[in-house]
Amino acid sequence: MRACYIRCPDLEEAWREARERTGGERKLTRKYAAFQVLVLDEWLLDRPGELFRGFLLELMDARCGSCSTVLCTQFRQKDWHARLGGGVHADAIMDRIVHGTAWVEMGELNMRRKLGSGSG
Repeated sequence: MRACYIRCPDLEEAWREARERTGGERKLTRKYAAFQVLVLDEWLLDRPGELFRGFLLELMDARCGSCSTVLCTQFRQKDWHARLGGGVHADAIMDRIVHGTAWVEMGELNMRRKLGSGSG
């Protein structure tokens, strides 16, 4: 099984670099679409700009229904559409994410706080 973990800020940086090369954006999309499991950490930590939203749509479309994507975030799913900028791109990205999804709510427990306080 091929799996990949990447922080969304790092993915955006890789995307920016890829855009500078001819065919680089398409190659990057294919690279991340090929993993059987893709873990995107810090999902929507920063609100994506219009062009990066387009890349996220292409990536989610390429992965939709064929492999697993794990989105790690501190934001509730109900807030994702707005954080994606609303509108058509956000609708399309959300359509590709929410259908056939298994949601794992971690509750209010914050392991960083718990481990940092010395109580665990």
